[in-house]
Amino acid sequence: MGKPITARSTSMITTAIAGALLLTSCASYTGQTNAPDDPNRTRNNALIGAGIGAVAGLLSGSDATERRQRAMVGAGVGGLAGGAIGAYQDRQEAELRRQTQGTGIQVDREGDVIKLNLPDGVTFDFGKADLKAQFYPALNNVARTLQEYDQTIVEISGHTDSVGSDAVNQRLSQQRADAVGNYLIGQGLLRQRFEIVGFGKTRPVADNSTEQGRALNRRVEIRVIPLQS
Repeated sequence: MGKPITARSTSMITTAIAGALLLTSCASYTGQTNAPDDPNRTRNNALIGAGIGAVAGLLSGSDATERRQRAMVGAGVGGLAGGAIGAYQDRQEAELRRQTQGTGIQVDREGDVIKLNLPDGVTFDFGKADLKAQFYPALNNVARTLQEYDQTIVEISGHTDSVGSDAVNQRLSQQRADAVGNYLIGQGLLRQRFEIVGFGKTRPVADNSTEQGRALNRRVEIRVIPLQS
């Protein structure tokens, strides 16, 4: 039986990863005679430092949301506190509703969490994981709002109906969640903000015995969670 993971071993792992990142950064300058005066050097060092902080955060959390929040703090993104959280999410919710009006995206609120429901019919062709090109403008609007309100964690989950095997549905749900997440990240959003997962057919919101119910279950959800200090 292996030795249990202790705080000391976690610290050693973090240090090792940080060291690897630093060595990689040094290697990137090999062969560049103007490396010491490189105008990108300060920025690169800052990004390396943020990466080390993010690694430390990801190793120390007890669940996905907490790990992601710790990673963001480690990357230098400040959190919200007290009554500021509700007001911040109020403004973001209003902007998301305005930006997604008429797109088919449904915006809901669960306490301080904003949830966007992307229905299968407007986002993907049946059984496919490629985003419909006509849906790009709607996602661009979502990305712009998430960029403006950057003190949040973004959880993206893919879901299917019950038709087909567990393996096929799990794969499709993950591919669809990845498609939405990668598109948003591609618009310039910080990757550390994202938690992307597929749940297959395990989390239905409607009756799978009807076509209407199955259509509601085929969806991608985006949950926008405030980063708390």
